[in-house]
Amino acid sequence: MNKFLVGWAEESIVPGKPVNIVGQFYERISDKVETEITVTAMAVESGEEQMIAVSCALTSVSDELIKLAREKFVEIGGEIAPEKIFIGAIHNHTAFGYGVSNANTVTSKDILNEYLPADKQYTSIEAKRDDVFEGEEALLFLVDKIAYAAKKAWDNRKEAMYANAFGRAVVGHCRRVVYDDGSAAMWGDTNRANFREIEGGNDSGIELIYFFDMNKKLTGILANIACPAQVLEHHYFISEDYWGYVKQTLREKFGKDIFLLPFIGAAGDQCPRDMVRWVDAEQPLKDPNILRENTVIRKADPSMFDIKGCKLIAKRVSNEIIDVFEALEDSEIKENPVFIHKTLTFDLPLRKATIGEYNNAVRELEYYVNKNRDKETFNYEDNAAMHIYAGTILRYRVQQEKEIFPIETHIIRLGDVAMATNPFELFLDYGNRMKARSKASQTFIFQLTGGRGGYLPTEKAERGSHYSAYISSGNVGHEGGDLLVRRTVKEINELFD
Repeated sequence: MNKFLVGWAEESIVPGKPVNIVGQFYERISDKVETEITVTAMAVESGEEQMIAVSCALTSVSDELIKLAREKFVEIGGEIAPEKIFIGAIHNHTAFGYGVSNANTVTSKDILNEYLPADKQYTSIEAKRDDVFEGEEALLFLVDKIAYAAKKAWDNRKEAMYANAFGRAVVGHCRRVVYDDGSAAMWGDTNRANFREIEGGNDSGIELIYFFDMNKKLTGILANIACPAQVLEHHYFISEDYWGYVKQTLREKFGKDIFLLPFIGAAGDQCPRDMVRWVDAEQPLKDPNILRENTVIRKADPSMFDIKGCKLIAKRVSNEIIDVFEALEDSEIKENPVFIHKTLTFDLPLRKATIGEYNNAVRELEYYVNKNRDKETFNYEDNAAMHIYAGTILRYRVQQEKEIFPIETHIIRLGDVAMATNPFELFLDYGNRMKARSKASQTFIFQLTGGRGGYLPTEKAERGSHYSAYISSGNVGHEGGDLLVRRTVKEINELFD
């Protein structure tokens, strides 16, 4: 009989100097570390099958980061095929950016620059500072941390048992608001006479797997929640958001050697805030999409923009993880499961801009630049205002050269559990369809894993439009989302036939 082996490792990714915090249109330079940010790796082996799952406290993981981390893993003596490693992000908006710009990488800022007068260019805060941790330095730092965590986890693997379980805690809410004319808005104001509905639902479920050594001592927990880690997304400190506090509580309960491997479920339209019982942030927000007039003071949760709200979510999650663990019976702890791991490529259709949408974007961008041509500098405010149009122009150019957006996906069977990855901020409805049609008794969906696909909205969201459903918000539209569901369900179910 094949032995079931599991290994764990964690690496801090807190740099020793200020960082350019990513996740908003406006720029933030960190002023302190609120909670440590980490990468956590879990290695699994049974017979000829292997897997290393890596969760990163980052906004996203790029194709470049994944490629280099896999190469580094091989370079330092990693023993398994690098395509058996998958890397995901918890989507905290309190971590740093990384990466190297090159001639082949064009962004909406580059498009904006093309339309600016010859004597004007986009300017940024970090361009004026030489002590900010970013760019190639940050990229190579992350490459090392991810590769070493993956190798340590592999080297640490030991014979293990596991128990999959289910819990509930209210974390995520749909963040898209629909009005009586059919339009929608991300972070839309619900205290308006023309408010009609919240566009989508929410999922309070927590998919859980507890891992044990052969003495039934807990070694680590995999947790999957359909809400990004972005309570603290407007602050100026480094933080692992609610997952950082969950980890602290679990280690107080189970010991400092316990590992937590968090992955975010389908949550592209989800957030930690109740859009009906809206509670303002304690500090002013610079997000142009969050505009409120005549705010009513609600009897509700504390502000889910701030530390008090973050700790409340963490308490709900950690208490549920502990309660579910304490209710486990010995009969639920299993050995030697069926373990299958497939690495696949799905070719999805690129979401395209029409000629009318392109021409309108050019007109709007030219009008905006002309109206503001007397400005001394163009900055994040201009990028936020023109992102939709610059992104549409960029997409129209890209679609002249390609019509397919290929993605890497991992389909896993562990006993009666299925896991499936995707690189998108995947709207909840797609994840619900996958779970409902899966033959597995429990299905884990890992979004923002295996690259950057952008938002993947539903057809309803595309009709409503606004940020997260614009063409510029993601690479794939609802036709591709439907195809992703069908392919994922097919691949999962084939493992259980």
